[in-house]
Amino acid sequence: QVQLVESGGGLVQAGGSLRLSCAASGIIFSINYMRWYRQAPGKQRELVAVISSGGNTNYADSVKGRFTISRDNAKNTVFLQMNSLKPEDTAVYYCNANLRGFGFTLQDYWGQGTQVTVSS
Repeated sequence: QVQLVESGGGLVQAGGSLRLSCAASGIIFSINYMRWYRQAPGKQRELVAVISSGGNTNYADSVKGRFTISRDNAKNTVFLQMNSLKPEDTAVYYCNANLRGFGFTLQDYWGQGTQVTVSS
């Protein structure tokens, strides 16, 4: 079975930085897209950033210029560097990976989420 484990969340003051990590483990043949989502209390889950296997990236307008997504393909790990954090960035952050595991079919897998809280 494939597991995605996130780390790096926490409490930070506005203007500060955090770096999230998400490592995929298990039987993995290849990973296509890797994404970060977030969900604030009372709101729908929203896509924050996505990175392709080739390193192409895309961001939500609300985080452009402040967040950077990257990946280490050798370690099946995706990162989210978050700078200039704002209180409105407070949410549970989830990583998502579209990958081929056992059975060789493309499937989406999710991490358990990590809390990011930005105080004003």
